[in-house]
Amino acid sequence: MSSADAKVAVIGGGVVGCAVAHALARRGISSVVLEAQAGLALGASGTNSGILHTGFDSKPGELETRLILRSAALREELLAELGVNVWRCGARLMPVSDEQQATVADLAKNARVNEVEARLEPDGSLSVPGEAVTDPVAFVHALAGAARAGGGTVQLGARVLGLESAGEQLGVEQISIELERGEQLRVGAIVNCAGLYADDVARLAGDDPVSIYPRKGEFLVFAPPERAPLRQILLPVPSALGKGVLVFPTIDGLLIAGPTAREREDKDDWSVEADASELIRDRAARVYPPLERAEQVGAYAGLRPAGRHGANYVIEPSRTLPSLIHVAAIRSTGLSASLGIGEYVAELLAEHAGIELAPARALPTPAPWSPAGHWWERAAHHHSSQR
Repeated sequence: MSSADAKVAVIGGGVVGCAVAHALARRGISSVVLEAQAGLALGASGTNSGILHTGFDSKPGELETRLILRSAALREELLAELGVNVWRCGARLMPVSDEQQATVADLAKNARVNEVEARLEPDGSLSVPGEAVTDPVAFVHALAGAARAGGGTVQLGARVLGLESAGEQLGVEQISIELERGEQLRVGAIVNCAGLYADDVARLAGDDPVSIYPRKGEFLVFAPPERAPLRQILLPVPSALGKGVLVFPTIDGLLIAGPTAREREDKDDWSVEADASELIRDRAARVYPPLERAEQVGAYAGLRPAGRHGANYVIEPSRTLPSLIHVAAIRSTGLSASLGIGEYVAELLAEHAGIELAPARALPTPAPWSPAGHWWERAAHHHSSQR
């Protein structure tokens, strides 16, 4: 066994874990990110839509909403520093019935409560200019790169097998982390950002804040139809059945339609199911008719870490192990809320784990992450190779 010391260990190398590491680095705290996979953003963070939401439709006052709104403000401050490419293309919702028109009017009121710009247009549609798209994998790598520049480290293939109290060192409670590869780490605090496996990590500490199940969302990828470029996100008007299928441009010039929403149990099933096209394409074409003649060039599935019994955004200290913060059931808005989550968790660590935060500082801009191929292909290929 070997050992290494760090102030904070962040379990999980998705957008939430890397945002926590980034927020800590901005406050002068170095951390080690422990990612079980061979690369960052190979889970839900690399298989989402890449849309950065404003929170115009989020329920006022809830923690999730507060963190989405805070993230939107932080992005304005930090995007240039992170060197991340974001396209503020805006979004539009077009009602096609009186019932939908009433729903759109309610969404406009909700946006005003959340202080998000949204306009009711003369044609009856709702325009939300702040909605944006990005490369979510590049976003994760930018956060991790900036955290490294601020003194943090990232360990890949670092699956956590055990957590236990290790007593005090210089008056500070320590936690011992056992890794699958035989290494042991001793840290002052831990943040559990393990996504689909956050409940498993919690149980290693004898804790059970929430039970996680995978909600599968599948997407179809298209080449833009000739003479019909899409320049904004097209959102369906939500109903009692859910938010529905949306169509949006990607930052690399393609179109994506989806997602599905399937309640599943297998956390390792990243497959696109046989009826995905049937469930998505016709609904998407109603939102964007030129899609009927578009060529499909790919498909991928993401597993969103949803909490059972409606539990989402469970961000709280452990009841069993000092200095452990759980960040669990961060559903599909995790990309949009990540910067706010990082800031919020840093404050929780100061309150509950005695981590002394310095004033926020700028970090060096990380080198851009630019692998071959499209961002959505990376995780899809990874998971297909694991089957």
